[in-house]
Amino acid sequence: METPDFLPRHRLQSLFDHLLQQGFEILAPQVRDGAILYRPTQHVDQLPHGITQQQTPGQYRLQQGNSPRCFSWANGPQALKPLTFTPRETLWRSELQPDGSLRFHETPVVTRAIAVIGVRGCDLAALALQDRHFLERIEDPFYRQRRDSLLLIAMDCSHPADTCFCASTGDGPEAQAGFDLALTELAEGYQVRAGSVRGEGIMRALPLVASDAALRQEATEQARRARQQQRTLPDFDPAALIQQGEHPAWDKVADACLSCGNCTSVCPSCFCHSEAEAPTLDGQQSEHQRQWDSCFSEGHSYIHGLHVRPDTRSRYKQWLTHKFGSWVEQYGHSGCTGCGRCISWCPVGIDPLQVLSELGEEVK
Repeated sequence: METPDFLPRHRLQSLFDHLLQQGFEILAPQVRDGAILYRPTQHVDQLPHGITQQQTPGQYRLQQGNSPRCFSWANGPQALKPLTFTPRETLWRSELQPDGSLRFHETPVVTRAIAVIGVRGCDLAALALQDRHFLERIEDPFYRQRRDSLLLIAMDCSHPADTCFCASTGDGPEAQAGFDLALTELAEGYQVRAGSVRGEGIMRALPLVASDAALRQEATEQARRARQQQRTLPDFDPAALIQQGEHPAWDKVADACLSCGNCTSVCPSCFCHSEAEAPTLDGQQSEHQRQWDSCFSEGHSYIHGLHVRPDTRSRYKQWLTHKFGSWVEQYGHSGCTGCGRCISWCPVGIDPLQVLSELGEEVK
């Protein structure tokens, strides 16, 4: 007997109902302010039915169609990063005592069980990179508690954007690893596969039927088309990037770059942050806060009265060479997972793949 592995489209609500019964808060994609974002969801009617996208350098647009599909788009500006590495949080509090000493208080992390539906393969790969940094390198307890609270339900990408290249980085379009459950959306429903013991338990609770050869062939062909439609990452030597400091490509990109940091904000793997004190007006208490930062900001490279990277040229070079070069040495994988967000959400449409291609050209 064949193993049940297919969820008919009209039975998708059963997945939501089961997760809610198990006490999970569900975050699933919804259309908000012209973009697809993860938002609390309890019913499939809240999903982006018939939505497709247009993404090009510096442009992101959603389009409404008549398709019954809910996941015919590549991504929105929001990945998993805000759920584990929050944009701003208090690490500890200090309180001035009557004798002039300070008393420090730990800040508890309040977590809840969250099931995220619709996670893309590129974002799972980026989460794995975040795990390498926050769990293995610095053992961050705040990140750990939030990470452990997540149940991840992936959705294989069937409609990549013109800015996508996850097939080149080996991170998509199908979800490769790091999920509890993964779905492939087809015309009539969803092929389902488990990636963990928790995922296997969910599969047993769903009204699945066995897929036939036609459905399996449809899924195979859909994945082939998704890979074929994507861009290709240029050939380059990661170790050699840092040696190309005088290449004219850096001057060209610096003339266009605004140092706004959009690319690092939407990047699912960037982890730069800053820490600062936030005292109360009376000076009796203070919070030590951590918040997202960017290597494009002037203050990020400030050390002992000196800006190590004083201009846009040096900051862009730092970002690109770290992302595609030294990250490989640090974490065994490029810091880029091919999601293409930095291209779509750059206000001036800078394309890192084009920059890499130009760096690979011999200087005349």
